[in-house]
Amino acid sequence: MSTTDPKKKIEKSKHIAAAYTVSNLLRSEEHIDRTFESFLEWMNKYATDKKPMDLNTFISYATFDVIGEVVFSKSFGFLDQGKDIGNSIENSLALNAYVAVAGYFRWINIALLANPIMTWLSILPMGHLFDTVKTVLAEREKNENARYDAVQYWFKQHERHPDKFTIREINTQALAAVGAGSDTVAAGIQSFIYHMIRHGDAWERAHDEVAEAVKKGLCRDRVVSYADAQQLGFVQACVKEALRVFGPVPMGLPRIAPKGGLTIGHRTIPEGTIISINSWVIHYSKEIWGADAHVFRPERWLEEDSGTREKSWMPFGAGYGGCPGQNIAKIELAKIAATLVRDYNIKQVDSTQDWQWKAYFTVVPHSWPVYVEKRK
Repeated sequence: MSTTDPKKKIEKSKHIAAAYTVSNLLRSEEHIDRTFESFLEWMNKYATDKKPMDLNTFISYATFDVIGEVVFSKSFGFLDQGKDIGNSIENSLALNAYVAVAGYFRWINIALLANPIMTWLSILPMGHLFDTVKTVLAEREKNENARYDAVQYWFKQHERHPDKFTIREINTQALAAVGAGSDTVAAGIQSFIYHMIRHGDAWERAHDEVAEAVKKGLCRDRVVSYADAQQLGFVQACVKEALRVFGPVPMGLPRIAPKGGLTIGHRTIPEGTIISINSWVIHYSKEIWGADAHVFRPERWLEEDSGTREKSWMPFGAGYGGCPGQNIAKIELAKIAATLVRDYNIKQVDSTQDWQWKAYFTVVPHSWPVYVEKRK
């Protein structure tokens, strides 16, 4: 993520990105479904018990377990046990905060995380997350029944290009997938639910759309298939709007102004200047989205000029700096959004209370307990 040379970035992406194509990811769809089914069982339990549910916690369990299935052919087991095993998620949040600072100040990383003494002693909480990924990777290498998951693809890339794509880089990509691929999706799912239940008309309209699809023979699986979810225009508009008003990555990645400098509007940026683009600023621009840019309004994605706005929608970055694993998020969001509006009513315990969140490299919401009701 810190690579600023476009050519090097593209070269690295060649060895990584194909593992995240939609077609490759959908090879694991039945296992994604099984994970979400476990998540829905927890929702059903809270619905039956009529007790407040901390959705943010269980959504994090689900997204971590999905990453385990997609990358390693094995769930981490958070949903099975209903807890943060080994404090891995808590440590991921610590890593999230760390990279937001150390990514720009290299000396901090050299003194701490890149210091072999620190990592050997596991003094830093991130060391435990590394250990978790290393353990799962080691188990994955011995798993003769593993599917064609992301790690399998990366191992094949290593066999073809051992000098350009090393085992160390496989470890790095696996860690990045676990850290970034879980928090970002969890934030996106939370944003969808939070904003939709605060706009009850949108939730009901989305439910009606899925109900009509069911009548036509679509969306009948326990967890809605990705193919069927793609047919739901309004639900997809709601997902996109949720990612616009609350993008999961508020921190811009570094780029360098090219030779000769760069002129944007009336501002000239000298050659060699480190710059970045903040998606939240773009997503709240009234010049792009209109006077109601700050408002959650999914209908904007169904209007005639939505194609123009699409170019300014960048919750997962854009260009050569775009997130290579963004298709994981898109698949998970499409499936769970359609399933939730079809099968559940969700209400905040205290609708006057705004959720709380902290912005590091990714933004992590918390503290908005809900009541869950299963639709009949």
